[in-house]
Amino acid sequence: MAPAFIFPPNIRDLEADCDDDRLSVRTSVEISSFRPSELEEFVKGVSFDLSDKELFCVEEQDVFDRVYSLVRDFSLLTPPCKLNLVESLRSNFSVLLPNVDSLSRNPQDDTPVLDRVSSHRNAFKIYTFFLFHIVLAVESNQNSNNNNSKVAASSRKKNSTPSWNWEPQRGRIVSLIANSLEINLGLLFGSTDPDDNYLSFVVKNTFSMFENAALLKDSNTKDALCRIIGTCATKYHYTAQSCASILHLIHKCDFVVTHMAETVAGAEKKYADGSLAVSLIREIGRTNPKDYVRDTVGAENIGRFLVELADQLPKLMSTNIGILIPHFGGESYKIRNALVGVLGKLVAKAFKDVEGEVSSKSVRLRTKQAMLEILLERCRDVSAYTRSRVLQVWAELCEDHAVSIGLWNEVAVIAAGRLEDKSAIVRKSALHLLIMMLQHNPFGPQLRILSFEATLEKYKERLRELEPTVPVESVLEGIPSDDDAGEADGEIDHVNAVGEAAKQQESVSDSCLPHVEDGNMQDPSVLDVGNLEQTRALVASLEAGLRFSKCISATMPTLVQLMASSSATDVENTILLLMRCRQFQIDGSEACLRKMLPLVFSQDKSIYEAVESAFIAIYIKKGPSETAKNLLNLAVDSSIGDLAALELLVDALVSKGDISNSTISALWDFFSFSVSGVTAEQSRGALSVLCMAAKSSTRVLGSHLQDIIDIGFGRWAKEDPLLARTACLALQRLSENDKEIMLSNSGGRVFGTLQNLITGFWLPESIWYSFADKAISAIYSIHPTPEVFAANVVKRSLLSVFDCMGGDESPIDTDFGSLNNILSTMQVTKLSRYLFIISHVALNQLVYIESCVRKIQKQNAQKGKSRPISENFQGDCTEVTELPMKENSINAELGLAASEDMALDALAENAEKEIISGGSVGRCLIGHCTPFLSKLCRNFSLMQKYPELQASGMLALCRFMAIDSDFCEANLQLMFTVVESAPSETVRSNCIIAMGDLAVRFPNLLEPWTENMYARLRDPSTSVRKNAVLVLSHLILNDMMKVKGYINEMAMRLEDADERISSLAKLFFLELSKKGSNPIYNLLPDILSRLSNQNLEKDAFCNIMQFLISSIKKDKQMEALVEKLCNRFGGVTDIKQWEYISYCLAQLTFTEKGIRKLIESFKTYEHVLSEDSVMEHFKYIISKGKKFAKTELKSSIEEFEEKLNKFHMEKKEQEMTARNAQVHQQKVGCLEGLIVGKDNAERDAEGDGSQDGAASEITDPSEEDGSTQTLNNGSEEKAAESEGNSGVFSEVIESETGDMEVKSPKISQRGASRSKAKSGGVVMKDIKDDASVRRKIRANRRVDASTCE
Repeated sequence: MAPAFIFPPNIRDLEADCDDDRLSVRTSVEISSFRPSELEEFVKGVSFDLSDKELFCVEEQDVFDRVYSLVRDFSLLTPPCKLNLVESLRSNFSVLLPNVDSLSRNPQDDTPVLDRVSSHRNAFKIYTFFLFHIVLAVESNQNSNNNNSKVAASSRKKNSTPSWNWEPQRGRIVSLIANSLEINLGLLFGSTDPDDNYLSFVVKNTFSMFENAALLKDSNTKDALCRIIGTCATKYHYTAQSCASILHLIHKCDFVVTHMAETVAGAEKKYADGSLAVSLIREIGRTNPKDYVRDTVGAENIGRFLVELADQLPKLMSTNIGILIPHFGGESYKIRNALVGVLGKLVAKAFKDVEGEVSSKSVRLRTKQAMLEILLERCRDVSAYTRSRVLQVWAELCEDHAVSIGLWNEVAVIAAGRLEDKSAIVRKSALHLLIMMLQHNPFGPQLRILSFEATLEKYKERLRELEPTVPVESVLEGIPSDDDAGEADGEIDHVNAVGEAAKQQESVSDSCLPHVEDGNMQDPSVLDVGNLEQTRALVASLEAGLRFSKCISATMPTLVQLMASSSATDVENTILLLMRCRQFQIDGSEACLRKMLPLVFSQDKSIYEAVESAFIAIYIKKGPSETAKNLLNLAVDSSIGDLAALELLVDALVSKGDISNSTISALWDFFSFSVSGVTAEQSRGALSVLCMAAKSSTRVLGSHLQDIIDIGFGRWAKEDPLLARTACLALQRLSENDKEIMLSNSGGRVFGTLQNLITGFWLPESIWYSFADKAISAIYSIHPTPEVFAANVVKRSLLSVFDCMGGDESPIDTDFGSLNNILSTMQVTKLSRYLFIISHVALNQLVYIESCVRKIQKQNAQKGKSRPISENFQGDCTEVTELPMKENSINAELGLAASEDMALDALAENAEKEIISGGSVGRCLIGHCTPFLSKLCRNFSLMQKYPELQASGMLALCRFMAIDSDFCEANLQLMFTVVESAPSETVRSNCIIAMGDLAVRFPNLLEPWTENMYARLRDPSTSVRKNAVLVLSHLILNDMMKVKGYINEMAMRLEDADERISSLAKLFFLELSKKGSNPIYNLLPDILSRLSNQNLEKDAFCNIMQFLISSIKKDKQMEALVEKLCNRFGGVTDIKQWEYISYCLAQLTFTEKGIRKLIESFKTYEHVLSEDSVMEHFKYIISKGKKFAKTELKSSIEEFEEKLNKFHMEKKEQEMTARNAQVHQQKVGCLEGLIVGKDNAERDAEGDGSQDGAASEITDPSEEDGSTQTLNNGSEEKAAESEGNSGVFSEVIESETGDMEVKSPKISQRGASRSKAKSGGVVMKDIKDDASVRRKIRANRRVDASTCE
């Protein structure tokens, strides 16, 4: 019998000499010395012996030594030799396994049973050892080859030896080893479990193979490895060691998490033994939560493992979840995330089986309810990642229909609240949860509030009929709450009842939808849903559905705010939620979707694509007629901003072909009233959409040019005056060919109609101005000589204003000595319209001149040569003439091309000047009107009397100022005076907008008035402040205005009472922070200084500075701010400013360098540490520094903290000492005064008593005048104390010279003379100390005594 085989730590350890009786190698063969042919013969010999002899021949010394040599040098074998050896070993081992079961039967030979068992056991171990080692050797060799891929690639090119297919062999070998563990090994090892040496070897090498990610990609190999681990740990009770190895592997390798969970779950299902899973759960539960904080990767892997395990073994996990619950109190959010996921899996899967006894069902339902409560509580977790994960779990539960109706609204309320979370990932998860709740709601496909209320009322009435004695205020008791977990039967019945009720409610609510929409009060027939309990359940379901609908509808304002979020994910998911709300007809969703249109201007491509796709899904993916109707309704109901967004979308969709030609045809049908029931408003909307489409396809309008003229300026324009305005816009969008056709066919009619509409008065006042704007623009767009026609329009308007039917003299030439008298002869409305016409004509004339110049420049660029230009004015016209080609070439040779461009620029400049300044030479009608306009606007009393006239006059004045620099300079003072004093906020708003235009056109003229422009940020009107913010933001962000020292005014708008203005100010500073190296960094100290001197509330100041500081991201700038702010402490003495500076310091993001700068700057702020509020801010800085500080820095921070506390206490003690000294000094002064007063009183009394014959009564003048005053409370208290002790009362009075004197006490004797009464007064300020006082008193007494003698 051969010696027993013991698994060695290393294969070469088999060659070592062993003293004990174990199988080892006696004679090893050097494979490297063989030639290929010799090696092949050697392998064939080994294979023949293995196949020819008995299965356990491998334990024979000779065979064992030869097989060992081949396995040891397996990498040196050729592929055929490898395959031959592996097949021999594998086939022998596969045949050996069934023979193990035959060991229990009687042997056919005379070999003792123990010897046969021992031989089989040895062979079993040897085959297992050699096969394992072959697998490990090949895998190790492949890994080394992968690390040296280039070398391997070159070697493969040189070596033509064919490689063998290893992966199938590996899978068969590992599967065979896994099968070997599943036979009855007790027959081999003599007990239930194999020896530890065998199990240790198998488990150790299996886990080492698990560390190879490439190996696990082979499903056969991976499954076999999982079976090996599961069998060893469960069947053979190798649980403790396997558990430790599994946890170590999970912590180390993230790619094994899923496979380990499959291993544990497979073992539990195969052997009906969850000991391995329970051991792992307990081991994870016993781990210190702080360990997961340090090992974040391990925590994440453990979390994933727990979630996978809960997914595959929900019931086992539910019974052991209590071990893991304490980890909710740990600091690792990844573990909390995992536990939340585990609870979600358990709620969805662990409680589906409700069979069993009532008591067990009750316990399971209570467990489920506890899990749901934890999930609700975790929605308020401190970590945003955990809050987000909880909301994701709730979304999964909704998708799996695992949330009861009783809990539905509670989850909806939490999700709606999380929409305002400060973290973007939480908001994203909340939006997704609400989408899932809408998609899987149990209340029906339509969730309109009116529909639910109408249906609910009818079924409440039905319920009253079924139970007339019970008032139905609310029947939520029909849905037992999840809190009543003890009443298991009731809750289970409720689930079935609600399921049926929800189905019936869907059809019932749909049946009454048309009645609710049409306002028909006729009651529809109420379906009979069954008995009382079913009716109660249905009413409860309807109430829950109504609350859910109201909850979603209440989130609409928040969703509107989220569409303005800086996070693209917020915007995209908000749009998706609104689309889902619209699908379920949630109240307010349609209006919110309209507000997404301006988002097409976003620079974020993903936001634009989200808006475009939503727009297509909602309005475009319909039939042509329905699409056209959707678009025209949008155009009719949209604001100016929405129309601009709609135009951009329609333009893009027409160019892409998403808006088809059939849709364009349908729009023309609506415009031309070819569809029955079309209103003039809808016709206007259709024409607006067609104008939008004409931007990308100019041929759209040309086919119906006559319809535009007939309908746009015909009788329909009287029903909807805005139709004429839209027709003017359509004329501007015509192509050049269409314009020529229109001029030749209907030009006179069109221009005559436009002139009549502009100068006439049948259009309403509210519409005329917008129409005149578009009409004048259309004239300059399509008329061949627009300046001539515009001059006629101006003259006609002027004549209508002054009622002048003829005559050569213009009314403007009249001497306006008194504008009030002239105004009495004309209508204010006519004059306002005239001013609007001349200003708009002037503005369009300027644009027309610039377009002519660009056209000439374009022509010159295309021809590649310059043209000399001659100037020939006819009114305001310019003509361009060509000189002969020969002269052009000469100019080109002489380098005069640039001079021609300069001549063109000079000509354009002169033409622009002539618009306003032409009136000085009598050649321009508009310029001739400017003195009249200036004089009109300066008459403030007249302007205040007619606000409408002031609005038109100032608008015209601002337009003229934007055209001519001289006129602008002459009237700047007037404009700024009006913007400060005008009572109309419309006038002030127009002026601030005009300032923006003037700052762009004439920046040097507006630069001295910068402070006045910033002053409009303090305007009492909300609209004026908003326009001021917009204008200044535009100028600063586009580098048209430098950021002056008044930027603090803009910063104050961050806390504006109007939320819109506050949002605009925040947007301005966010965009400003993106420019260059963040100008806010340089502006912050100045803003801090100026805001500190403003009368701002502390909270407002803190909010402003916190927002500004948060926009600074660079560490270097933060570190520099630390030094700057510390230096500011030395320049201020106000405690309030100390608090503000220290607050700003506390808001900075500190780095290690920043902390050191703060410590080094201690001398600059040590004098402010006596203030408690300042000290609190420094303590906050220290607490922040300790969180990221390393050991060395942490010790410095602790020393700095001790130093701060020490100086704080010393400063407090010094202040206390100074205050006590001051109080003591006051007390000493009062006591000295009292002593002097008492002694003087005694002396005066003695002097008065010693006089003879003094009969007259002397009265103190101060008593007669009643001018006695008490100077301070301290002296009064001391005087009262003195009176109590001595019975004498002294009063301190103020003399006329300002000296403090002590009045002598009042005595009964009245014979003292006035002079002596006065001489008894002693000045307090001359008294130095008690000794000098006593000496002076004794001297006075001696003098008095000598006088009496």
